[in-house]
Amino acid sequence: MVSVSSASSAIAAAEASAAALSRSTAAPRLPAWLEVAKPRLIPLLLATTLAGMAVSADPVDGSTIACTLVGGTFSAAAAGILNCLWEEELDGRMARTSRRALPSGRLEGRRALLLAALLTVSAVLVLVIGVNALAASLALLGLCSYVLLYTALLKPRTPQNIVIGGVAGAIPPLVGAAAASGALGWSSWWLFALVIVWTPAHFWALALLLRDDYRAVGIPMLPVVKGVATTADAIQAYARATALLSLGGVLALPAGGLLYGLLVLPFNARLLQLSGTLALEPGDPGRARALFRWSILYLFGICLLLLLARLPLAEALQLPPSMLPAMLPTLAP
Repeated sequence: MVSVSSASSAIAAAEASAAALSRSTAAPRLPAWLEVAKPRLIPLLLATTLAGMAVSADPVDGSTIACTLVGGTFSAAAAGILNCLWEEELDGRMARTSRRALPSGRLEGRRALLLAALLTVSAVLVLVIGVNALAASLALLGLCSYVLLYTALLKPRTPQNIVIGGVAGAIPPLVGAAAASGALGWSSWWLFALVIVWTPAHFWALALLLRDDYRAVGIPMLPVVKGVATTADAIQAYARATALLSLGGVLALPAGGLLYGLLVLPFNARLLQLSGTLALEPGDPGRARALFRWSILYLFGICLLLLLARLPLAEALQLPPSMLPAMLPTLAP
């Protein structure tokens, strides 16, 4: 016998899915060639690229910054198109994605493949000529790891797909650091690690909202395999790890660590609050949605703080490493 609470939860979930589908169909549609490039994902990747430059001690000229951002945009767009090509059949079976350009027939697969190839070549050329070979190689590695490691290998096979596959999304900071200095110091690896640790809480919050779609097509996302309660607990654990690791920016920045260290605290407090409330009510779509949205703003905020910390005034507020332990109690749950 189905309980009243279970029935209510099912009705609420159905209403939320219907509302989301209604919003997606009512929203203005992008041109097919642009839609497959997933342009909404690119700004955050570029923000982490700039943050990778910020944690480098070397000055960066405007031409290098411009070429890095253009090459990064081309590379990310190519990765998005190849992802859409690989998942065309899968997207056609999901209500949320069936109206995308490829499964709906608005764009031919061979044209999408040609566009991806042109963007990939353009990205490599721009980065090799305008930046350096290391930045170009890392951008190409990010593209391949997203398409082959995450999309093709991990996503359809393991609920830990985003934990391992998060490496792909964490490469842009390395591209930025390589563009700035031609090498990868420990600061760039700190930011790489931070993005990896941030990724599960971000994607699993979304997966909680879309778990019925994933279940219908057999994608083993964590909420499908382990349930909402286990997923919410895992999200909270990764949120805590993210908040703790974010303090490493105090030491990773060549200057301006005090400003960053102080301003990052409210970002972490909000992240921990939202992950904690989700853990209390893991089946509440409103809480999952709030965390998902904040996780995006959180990473944008971290990148902005790293950039602000490099301003001349902020650089005068360098934090001695001995003060870092005193900040840790603020992250206690």
